[in-house]
Amino acid sequence: MSDSIFFISLSIDLSVLLNHGPSAIGPSRFMRSKGLAGQGPPIMYLIPITFVVLKIIKHYQEEGQGSEVVQGVLLGLVVEDRLEITNCFPFPQHTEDDADFDEVQYQMEMMRSLRHVNIDHLHVGWYQSTFYGSFVSRALLDSQFSYQHAIEESVVLIYDPIKTAQGSLSLKAYRLTPELMEICKEKDFTPEALKKANIGFEHMFEEVPIVIKNSHLISVLMWELEDKSTVADKHELLNLSSSNHLEKSLQLLMDRVDDMSQDIVKYNTYSRNLSKQQQQKHQYVQRRQQENAQRQTRGEAALAEEDITKLFKPPQPPPRMDTLLIAGQINNYCQNVKEFTSQNLGKLFMAEALQGHNS
Repeated sequence: MSDSIFFISLSIDLSVLLNHGPSAIGPSRFMRSKGLAGQGPPIMYLIPITFVVLKIIKHYQEEGQGSEVVQGVLLGLVVEDRLEITNCFPFPQHTEDDADFDEVQYQMEMMRSLRHVNIDHLHVGWYQSTFYGSFVSRALLDSQFSYQHAIEESVVLIYDPIKTAQGSLSLKAYRLTPELMEICKEKDFTPEALKKANIGFEHMFEEVPIVIKNSHLISVLMWELEDKSTVADKHELLNLSSSNHLEKSLQLLMDRVDDMSQDIVKYNTYSRNLSKQQQQKHQYVQRRQQENAQRQTRGEAALAEEDITKLFKPPQPPPRMDTLLIAGQINNYCQNVKEFTSQNLGKLFMAEALQGHNS
């Protein structure tokens, strides 16, 4: 009898990152252990065991409050074209007063302890909780780049406790695309570089399919829980109340749209300033040419050539990576609202049909 494998349709979503968030988590020297050299076939799908998923959920229930994000380290190994996550450990919450706390040293000590008890201790990525789909940010990008640069197979696992509380496990794995990895290596986020690399918000992250693997005992336990669940609990999935969730999602969406409009205003200002400077340079060159022509007719020496770039320094273009991240976050919010509203519309149509049948 083989292990039962549950294919779960998982939803994407969020994380409002704290100042000590993903930027505080980075790959340690243990990440370069053998077995993760990045020379094998590309990772096609991810296999976390149920034990890991339950630890992530428990971590949020114990330390996560509202929009507060919890994070941790994923451990496992690469087998052919799949990444198996066999264990994880949480990253402790600490405040600015904990100045003596060393994040890297903590990770090294944890993995050293796991290795002593013969548990998989190889770094394969990290996880974090999300809040209404707000996980696309510069902090997450920088943290995932540091992991993926050290180990090609590294992933970030995004857990959404709000959707999970509504009865549907929300867990998704992401990696940076090869095009974005090259841009991050060069650290050139100018509009010209992004345009040359053909980087858009839809080409920043790639999703890795997830297959959650259960043992036989876990499968038996799930069947027992299914039998013990009451009819009233099952009917909660048909709850039509959605105003709070939809209202919060739309509010966050409007906030990001405002941020996008501000970035557009900055870019338009930069374009106007650049065009104005180009006109000034053209007028300056014309005046110099006319003056030299007049001096030549009078038999005088022409004016010395000057470096125009020193006289007219080009305005600094606004960073476009932040705008791409905002656009990616807006797209996530839209997908989240679309998915949520489509489910509720189905419930409303079903309720209407049942009401008409009963009447």
